[in-house]
Amino acid sequence: MRVLDVVSAVTELVVPGDCAELLVLVRDLITLRNATEHQVSVCAAVLDELGVARQAGSTTSKLLEANGAAPASAQRWVRIGAGLAGLDRTAGWARDGYLSSEHVDAVVKGLAGIEGRSDEPVTDAERYEFEGELLNGAVSGAPPAEISKTARGLGNALAADTGGKPPAEDPSLNSLDYAVGSDGRCVGKFDLDVKIGEKLFSALDFWSKPRPEPDGSPDARTPTQARADALHQLLDCGGGGQGLISAPRTEVNVTVPADHPDQASLRWMGPITEATAAALACDSTFTFITLDGQQVPIDLSPPKRLFTGPVRKAIIIRDECCIKCGAPATWTDAHHIKHYIDGGETTLANGCLLCRTCHGAVHNTGWDVVMGSDGHPWLIPPLEMDPHQRPLPAYNRRTMTLAA
Repeated sequence: MRVLDVVSAVTELVVPGDCAELLVLVRDLITLRNATEHQVSVCAAVLDELGVARQAGSTTSKLLEANGAAPASAQRWVRIGAGLAGLDRTAGWARDGYLSSEHVDAVVKGLAGIEGRSDEPVTDAERYEFEGELLNGAVSGAPPAEISKTARGLGNALAADTGGKPPAEDPSLNSLDYAVGSDGRCVGKFDLDVKIGEKLFSALDFWSKPRPEPDGSPDARTPTQARADALHQLLDCGGGGQGLISAPRTEVNVTVPADHPDQASLRWMGPITEATAAALACDSTFTFITLDGQQVPIDLSPPKRLFTGPVRKAIIIRDECCIKCGAPATWTDAHHIKHYIDGGETTLANGCLLCRTCHGAVHNTGWDVVMGSDGHPWLIPPLEMDPHQRPLPAYNRRTMTLAA
């Protein structure tokens, strides 16, 4: 029988209306899925052993992706294939379709984590015992996260018994995971040792200091929002040490079709609105690319830095800080008052300093900036904040009086 015959049988299934029959069908399909993924993991291990991917200058994971697998699934199958050696009990349950690949992966990763915590080599008897504890959880229906938690507890106990590092100081436990969610936002989680954690707290504390609102009232941000803004600032500064006239160190690649500016996109996060693209383009380097009918580049202009060092320095001398909230100049972008794409020039008279949070507010929440007759930028609040939209002076000029 060819494997694809099973696919034909599945596609021809008629979903029953009877509850009991439907549950039986669901259970059978899940068992089939589990057994299939186990065999793919075995195939991944054999592909790796034969060096098929290496001969093609690739990896086994990429080879699986090229044949239709999602990246996360491909990586999981490769991990399972490499980690099942010597785990006959786990392999048996997986082969018969009683364990999902996610559960098997939790057992495999858990055992690797336990062994990594020990300051001495783990014996076969110990490994057999650890596998049994994790497998019992998987067979009893515990979710993969619970199996991982059990493995971490076993690893902590083993580290304490063998003189290994305590969990708070063990870098082998460090992890950072992130992905683009269904709504286009970046979501993730991390688990870090004390050294990295202390550095993170220290860096975020520096960048998340309270700042007054444009009207002088206390910072309205919650601690959570302040930390998110601090992370944004930390990334823009590339870890700190940004010079007064330098551009942000962290580069993002924004692609904007000339005939469809509303279809701008980022390399990692995907499509973005025109307003966000405009904000990112304010303080950027432009490269114009001409494509032929087959979307092949046929002409490439030299990169053009919009706000160069001398112009940025002149703006800093005039504005001193973010004109909206007073954040230091090293936190800021140079904002085009009339956007470059709309014909605005990159000059002192068309630029002002805005920190990244306030820059987003100007582009996305109704705030506006105009250049006054005094040669300084003025802020125009949105209608919902001030129905009369009375201009506000730049932050560094709000303490000035007529006498001054």
